[in-house]
Amino acid sequence: MKKIFLSSDHAGYKLKENIKLHLDKKKIEYSDLGPFNEDRVDYPDYAHKVAKRVKTNNNHVGILVCGSGMGMNITANRHKNIRAAQCFNLRSTRLSRLHNDANIITLGSRLLSKKDALSFISIFLKTKFEGGRHKKRIKKI
Repeated sequence: MKKIFLSSDHAGYKLKENIKLHLDKKKIEYSDLGPFNEDRVDYPDYAHKVAKRVKTNNNHVGILVCGSGMGMNITANRHKNIRAAQCFNLRSTRLSRLHNDANIITLGSRLLSKKDALSFISIFLKTKFEGGRHKKRIKKI
């Protein structure tokens, strides 16, 4: 089973807490790397925490939530071997895994409904990388 690391900033805190409830309900284990309240924080600090954990093992994945999803995405992708994908619909989520072997999903709490965000996470966690012609492309990143 994949190890899941989860984090947010203050804007994504409530959605992160809903994601945790969703994962608990599905009996999926995860590690919450914070924050642990809605006090204002800097999103790069939390994106770096998740990216550092995910890049240590090919089976690790991450979930990052901020207001737009963009700040977390930009920060996580600064790390070698991280392929963070900002997902905004089911198709983008599925393709991020199938074709890009994304290992972190980033979500915008101010742009997505809770229902959509939870759906995207379910798709992200169950979709496998296709490999093949896509593997060669991933190596070029």
